[in-house]
Amino acid sequence: MSQLLLIVSIGGSRVAFPSAAIESVVELDTLIPVPRAAPHVAGLSALRSRVLTVIDTVRSLDLGDSDCSDGIREAAVVELDGHHYALIVDSVEDVIEAKSDPVPIRAAMGEGWERVALGMVETEDGPLLLVDVAGLIAGPSAEARAA
Repeated sequence: MSQLLLIVSIGGSRVAFPSAAIESVVELDTLIPVPRAAPHVAGLSALRSRVLTVIDTVRSLDLGDSDCSDGIREAAVVELDGHHYALIVDSVEDVIEAKSDPVPIRAAMGEGWERVALGMVETEDGPLLLVDVAGLIAGPSAEARAA
């Protein structure tokens, strides 16, 4: 069964989101900070009269610090449990068709990537990691944040 994939770059790595999970791709220019929010929550933004919780995917994956304080950022907009989120990515490339179903990953990728990995999918550009958007939104566990 083939599916459409949105190809993005996060922390310098090309990965795929299931396109069925993506409502739109936007450019965000304004972020409102949220005091006491989890570190991977970059802030809030508005899109067509909707409030979006903005997720810093680099921090969600524990790939280091990123600066979301100014400038225009590309983001994939998703809805999860009735709430709208914008997932900040380095860049958005294209929508392509998967050539295979996801298969298990047989290599260590790091805790953040392993937490959000749905498997590897074959594409015309080679294999890509299929990423679970709900895992990105949830961010690192409370134990990982405390460490």
